[in-house]
Amino acid sequence: MQIQGALTDRLAGSFDTRTGDVQLHGGCQVEQAGRILAWTGRPRFDAGTPEAFLAGLPDSDWNPDALLAHIHGPFALVLAEPARRRCLLAVDRLGIQPLAWREAAGCLRFASDLDGLFPADGPRPELDPQGVFDYVYFHMIPAPRTIYRDTHKLEPASCLVFDAQRMRQRRYWRLAYAETRPERAAAEARLRSLLETAVAAQLEDRPTGTFLSGGLDSTAVSGMFARLHPGPVPAFTVGFEAEGYDETPWARAAAAHFGLKLRVRYVTPEDVLEALPQVAAAQDEPFGNASALAAYFCARSARESGIEILLAGDGGDELFAGNTRYLKQLRLAHYERLPAVLRDRLLTPLARLDTPLHRLPLVRKAVSYVRQASLPMPERMESYNLLLRAGITQVFTPEFLAEVELDEPLRLLEAAYRGDESFSLLKHMLALDLKITLADNDLRKVSRMCRLAGVEVRYPMLDEELVGFSATLPSPWLIERGELRAFYRRALADFLPRATLEKSKHGFGLPFGVWSAEHPGLAQRVDAALERLARRGWIRADYLADLRRRHTREHAAYYGVMVWVLTLLETWLAHHGY
Repeated sequence: MQIQGALTDRLAGSFDTRTGDVQLHGGCQVEQAGRILAWTGRPRFDAGTPEAFLAGLPDSDWNPDALLAHIHGPFALVLAEPARRRCLLAVDRLGIQPLAWREAAGCLRFASDLDGLFPADGPRPELDPQGVFDYVYFHMIPAPRTIYRDTHKLEPASCLVFDAQRMRQRRYWRLAYAETRPERAAAEARLRSLLETAVAAQLEDRPTGTFLSGGLDSTAVSGMFARLHPGPVPAFTVGFEAEGYDETPWARAAAAHFGLKLRVRYVTPEDVLEALPQVAAAQDEPFGNASALAAYFCARSARESGIEILLAGDGGDELFAGNTRYLKQLRLAHYERLPAVLRDRLLTPLARLDTPLHRLPLVRKAVSYVRQASLPMPERMESYNLLLRAGITQVFTPEFLAEVELDEPLRLLEAAYRGDESFSLLKHMLALDLKITLADNDLRKVSRMCRLAGVEVRYPMLDEELVGFSATLPSPWLIERGELRAFYRRALADFLPRATLEKSKHGFGLPFGVWSAEHPGLAQRVDAALERLARRGWIRADYLADLRRRHTREHAAYYGVMVWVLTLLETWLAHHGY
C-alpha cells in the first residue's frame, strides 16, 4: 500500500482487483490489522473512532447494509482488505460527499473528482455523448452517469463492493417515508429542537458564518446560529441591480431580526464576465446552474472576511415541500379522480385534437391542463423542460442523436421517483427531488463553489435525525390550502421574521439572461461560445441562431437559461481541451 498526503477534502486512489494492492492519495486514512480505511467529509462512527470501527469488522464476507449502518454524517469512503482482495466504496446517505469510479484491466480507480480518475500526463478521457445529452436535458449530469465513457458517480446511499472476484453495486439505505399522525404542537416543538441541535452540531472553534438569502432555510439556520453564538453572527449575501433578482431586502430584514453582522456583495455583469471561465473550470464535468456564480461570490466574500466555515440552508425545500411545482402537480392530480370513462374515452382524446376551437383562450387553457394531467408521473413534471419544449430533434443534430438513448433521462427520473406504493404523490416528488434537485444539483453547486472560494460548507438541514423526522410528517401538513411548507412555517412562526415567512421562494438567482442580452462583453463571450459549439456538430446551428435571436429580441430571462447552459458547456469543453 502507498499513502500520500494531500488535501483532506479530496480522495483518490486505486485498487488492483488481481493483487489487492491499494494506493491512496489524500483524505483521512487509518490502517489497522491489515484493513485500510480512507475518507473525506466528517463521518461519525458508532464505535467512536475509525480504529474501533475497523477492529469491529467481521472476518466473514461484508454485509454493506449492516456495515454502513454504523457510519453517519457526510462522507465518501474506501475500505480495503488487501490480503483478501476486497474493497468497498461508499458515499453518505444524502450524497453530500462525492465519489466517482471506473474499472479497466483489473484496476478499480476512485476519486472525489472525475479528474482524479485519469493520469495527468495521459490522453484525454473519451467524452460520452449520453452525458452531453443528459446535461442539456437536466443542466447537469445526474449520477450514476458522468461526462466520460465507462466512468460512474456513486449515487446517494450507495456503495460498490469488490469481493470474491465479483463487483456489485447496491443501495444500502433508503429514507423511511411514512404518514404518521403525531400531536401537532409536539411535532412543531420537535422540529425546532432538531433544527437547533443540527446547527449546534456544525459549530466548532473556527471562524464560521452563514449564507443568507433571506429565504426560510438560510434565515432559520442563521437565526439558530445566532441563538447559540455569544456575539453577532457573520452572514453573507449577494445582490443584483436587476429588477426581480435582488433579494437583499429580505436578507437585511433577517439580519436585523437576529442581530446578524451582514455583508452584502453586489455582483455586476463585469464580475460574471471575469468569473465565468473560472467557475466553469472548477467543475469536474459540465454544470449549468447559473446560481453557482452567486454562491461563489457569496463564499468568496466570506473567505475575504476570514471565514473558514459557512453554514448553508440547502435541503429544506426537499424535506418540507417548498418547491412550487409540487402545487402544480397536486392540482393536475385532480384529473386522475375523474371517472375513467369520462377521462380516458372523452376528455383525453379531445385534448389531443387540433381544431380552431382549441385556439380560444379558455379552451386552450383547459386543453393544456388535460394534456399535462394525462401524462404519467414523473414524466408529467417535465412539462416545462426547456429541451422538450424546444423539441429534441430541433436542438440536436441527427448524427448526435444516433449515439444516445433519448429515454434515459426519464429512466433516471423514474428510478428516483419510484418507491413504496403507499407513498403519497407528494412524498414521491420529495424523494425524486432529494436525489435529482438536491444531491445532483444544489449540493454539487454549493460545495464546488465553496471549495473554489476556499471555504468549507456544512448543511445543518441535512442532519440525519432531522431528515428522518421530516419523512414521517403527514403530507397534508406539509402543504395546506395551497401553502407550501405550511408545517415548517407554523412551527417557526414565532422565531422567524414576518418578512421571511411571507417571502415567496427565489434563491440566489442570477440575471444572466438579462445581462448577456445587453452587456457587450457578456454578449461577445456568449456568441463566441455558441459559434464554437455549433462547429462540434452536436447542436443544430439553426437552433443556436434562433435561440440567440429570441434571447436578445423576445424574452431575455426565459431564453437566457438555455443560453447559459450551452455557454457553460462549451466553456467547460474548451478549458479541458476538447
